[in-house]
Parts: sequence; C-alpha cells; structure tokens
Amino acid sequence: MSSTTEARRKEVLRAIVSDFIASQAPVGSKALLERHQLGVSSATIRNDMAVLEEAGLIAQPHSSSGRVPTQAGYRQFVDNIEDVKPLSRAERAAIISFLEEGVDLEDILRRSVRLLAQLTKQAAVVALPNLEVSRVRHCEVVALSPVRLLLVLITDNGRVDQRNVELDALIDVEQVHHLREVLNNALVGKTMVQASVELTSLMEQAPPDIARHVLKCATTLMHTLVEQPSDRLIIAGASNLTRVTQDFLQGLPGIIEAMEEQVVVLKLLSNLPELGNVSVVIGEEHEEDRLRSSSVVATAYGSARPLGGMAVVGPTFMDYPGTISKVSAVARYVGDIVAGE
Repeated sequence: MSSTTEARRKEVLRAIVSDFIASQAPVGSKALLERHQLGVSSATIRNDMAVLEEAGLIAQPHSSSGRVPTQAGYRQFVDNIEDVKPLSRAERAAIISFLEEGVDLEDILRRSVRLLAQLTKQAAVVALPNLEVSRVRHCEVVALSPVRLLLVLITDNGRVDQRNVELDALIDVEQVHHLREVLNNALVGKTMVQASVELTSLMEQAPPDIARHVLKCATTLMHTLVEQPSDRLIIAGASNLTRVTQDFLQGLPGIIEAMEEQVVVLKLLSNLPELGNVSVVIGEEHEEDRLRSSSVVATAYGSARPLGGMAVVGPTFMDYPGTISKVSAVARYVGDIVAGE
C-alpha cells in the first residue's frame, strides 16, 4: 500500500470519527464527500471504508447504514492527533480570571474542576495534593486571646490548614513569638511524615517557658497532619453525563458508581504522564469494568513537580481534541498559579 493511500485512509478515519462525534449518527460515504475535501471518487471512499472496517477501525451497525468508529478506531484517531484545538482568547481569559480568584490551592482546584465540567460538558475530577509529597512552608501562630491561638499551617503546594488551640495557661506576646520560632524551626522544609516525627520530639524537648503551649500546639498539628486525608477527590459535572445518547446511558449507573469510589478514581489518576502531557484511556482499555463505556482524559498539575491529577470522564465519542486542549490548559494555568507566575 502506498503512503498516499495510507494517508488518505487515515484522513477518512479522522473524518468519520469527527462526524460521528458531532452527530452520533452513522456516517456514509456520500456525507464524507460532501463535508470533506478528500479529492477522490465515491467508489474510492467506499473501498477505503471497507478496508477500515476489515481492520476493525469502523463498523456498520446495520446493513443499510453508514459506519461508526470502533474503540480501536478512536484509539488510532487519538494517537494521530497532531494539533489539539486551540482555546479562544475569551476562553483563556475566562480560565485565568476564574482560577486567579481562588483564595488557596484547594479553592483553585475546586474552581478548576467546576470549570472543566462546564467547558467540556462532561464530568471532571481532581485529586488534591498528596500530603506525602508536601512540605511545610510556614506555621503561623496568632494569639486570638490570652488562652486561645490560631495555628495556620501552609505547605509548599499552597495548601492551608487552620486550627484553633485552647490553652490551659495564659500566653503573652513574647511567648507567642518564641512559640512561632520553635515550631517553624522544627517544621519548615519537612514532609508531613517528617513533621509528625519532629513534633513528637519537640513535645519531649520543648523550652521550659512554653512547654505547656508547645504540647497543646504539637498535639493539634499532629492531628491535622495525620487525620487530613491525603486522597481527597473533588468531582463536578456528573449530571452532564445524563445528557448524552441512550446507548451511553445504559452504562451510566456503573460509571457514576465507579467515580464515587475513591480507590477507583485514585487508581485512575495514579499513572499520569509527565507534567505538560495528557493521557487518554478509551473504553475497553480501562481495568475497571464499570468504566468501559467511557473515555478518560487525564493529566498532572503542578509547577516544579506533579502535585496531583485531574481528569475529564465522558463517552467514547467525546470531542477528543477539544477535551485534551481544555484539560491541558486548565492544568497548566493551575501550575502557573501554584508557581506564582
């Protein structure tokens, strides 16, 4: 087979996938010639479609109908995407403006998942940063009263946790400063696991003048570090999946059920490509049976290193170029904000 024939058949497949995504109706040779400048006769197109069908890339639902892509066809289509759809200037401006209004990383991620669901009209999910890779950037200590403190623990990925501490003795301004210094000397630059170990040691070796306050604060901080789940997920737009074709709706209960199980989604977001790249898992490629009527477009977000993953879940006939573009853009802007750019 000549390279010209092979290139044309890839173009025919691309046209069939694109038209089916747009209409969810079988695509015939006549429609292909009318909508796409393929530069060959209808007989040649019919022959190309027969070859693509024999290769398992398209199928004919009924003897008198046009063709629809198979999951193998979608995979070849995705693998041959060279240029994803560029976002419009308005879309880029809206994304940046909406995300920059976030008050901390968790708020930014909640905004990003809602935004992805709105932009793609599909379901979106994001995993909050794993505490195991987070490091303490600063621990602020604020005296709310002589017997009450506010502790603000800030990590290097922008996560902020606040806790009130009720003291069993009065604390003065100098002691607040000393307490802040002692806590930061012990915690800054440490991972969450290391920070817990440091706090245990600090409770045993605290300066005498603030020992009782250190004990209260360290106990509260350890609960914050240990009890905060490192695998929290945020899901948005699941209702969008009810607005697609009847064939997809048959598998929808299982998809929704799978998305509500953290272990399934976390596994989905555990094998992500490097920052800046996007992975696409289509239909039967899923290990989880309940997701096999769906496709998932996923990527990592972060700045210098990946902090977590985000993904869009939709039918196998999703708009792959558009979805890839939007997932990639939102993740990139989240990374820029985390990096302070």
